[in-house]
Amino acid sequence: MQQLTSVQVRELRAKAHGLNPVVSISENGLNDAVLREIDVCLKAHELIKVRVYGDSRDDRLAYLERICQELDAAPVQHIGKLLVVYRPAPADASAKTPRRGAKEPRRTKRSFQG
Repeated sequence: MQQLTSVQVRELRAKAHGLNPVVSISENGLNDAVLREIDVCLKAHELIKVRVYGDSRDDRLAYLERICQELDAAPVQHIGKLLVVYRPAPADASAKTPRRGAKEPRRTKRSFQG
C-alpha cells in the first residue's frame, strides 16, 4: 500500500471533489471482478471514486484497505459511502500510445519551383 503526505492527500481530495464514482460495490461485496474493474479504472484515471452500497462502516473501511493492499494504491478519503483511491501511473505508461484506429496525419507532396 502506498503512503501519501498530508499535502498530497489535500491536493488529491481537491481534485476528487468534482469526480463521479466510476465503480460501485453492491451488497454482494468486493469480489475479484470488482477488483479487476477498479484496477482498470486506476490505470486509466489514477484517481477514482468508488461507491459502496451498504450501511456497515466497518465493511467500507475493510473494502478500502483491501483495495489499497491488493492493487498497490493509496487511500485518499473515506466519506460516507464514497471511497477515494489513488495510484500513480507507471513511469513507462507516461509515453502516450496512439489510440486504436487513430489515423496518421495526411502528408501532402509539395513541389518547390525555384
